[in-house]
Amino acid sequence: MLLIFSCASTEITKIEGKRLDIDETIKSDQTIEDFITPYREHVNKSMDSVLSYAPETYSKSDGELNTAIGNFMADAIFSEGNPIFNQRTGKNIDFVLFNHGGIRAIISKGDITTRTAYSVMPFENSTVVVGLKGTQINAMMDYLSKAKRAHPVSKQLQLTLDKDSNIKSATIHGEPIDMSKTYYVATNDYLYNGGDGMVFFHPNEGIEILNYKVRDVLIDTFKKTDTINPKRDNRFIKLKD
Repeated sequence: MLLIFSCASTEITKIEGKRLDIDETIKSDQTIEDFITPYREHVNKSMDSVLSYAPETYSKSDGELNTAIGNFMADAIFSEGNPIFNQRTGKNIDFVLFNHGGIRAIISKGDITTRTAYSVMPFENSTVVVGLKGTQINAMMDYLSKAKRAHPVSKQLQLTLDKDSNIKSATIHGEPIDMSKTYYVATNDYLYNGGDGMVFFHPNEGIEILNYKVRDVLIDTFKKTDTINPKRDNRFIKLKD
């Protein structure tokens, strides 16, 4: 880019630019290549290290309202996040809500690596725990019934819709939702800030930021099991009749 200034002042009087195509015709600089190669090899070795094994391929499109991969992620957030939340507050997470769109890749059959976790969850989203009254939990259930998407929830929540997508039952830990009770819901910071139209996180009874990225939750979960075993179940379903 060329900048031309006038002699009488320091104001820019003309800007000229030239397009430089970045394609296969550009030759690499061997000096730079030699410098970055050790770092690239180190990163690739770390990213391709095997953490676990998937006996089949898991996709976020394999179920109407709950999927194996979504259930796996929600349950992982609960299992990894609850000990941290409990240690800090003396309380427990009641359930987890994640978003269907936040799952960005499948888990392919075969070895699971660190790169797998980055593919499934490429964003920097972190886990937060929000205190919500039962009235807001009801608003959440209403949102889920109308969204008609497999937004992942952990197994502590059971939501059943009738054939017309009306809420037939909604329980937490097997109990009906108590309007006066405060429930502690783990989610990510994107949803907490209203992402995907989830505005029911405000107002609230407080928030605990775990400083724990969802991607790291997955990595830690993969490391703890030789073979993962995600399953679809009845935590969020729609009745046919």
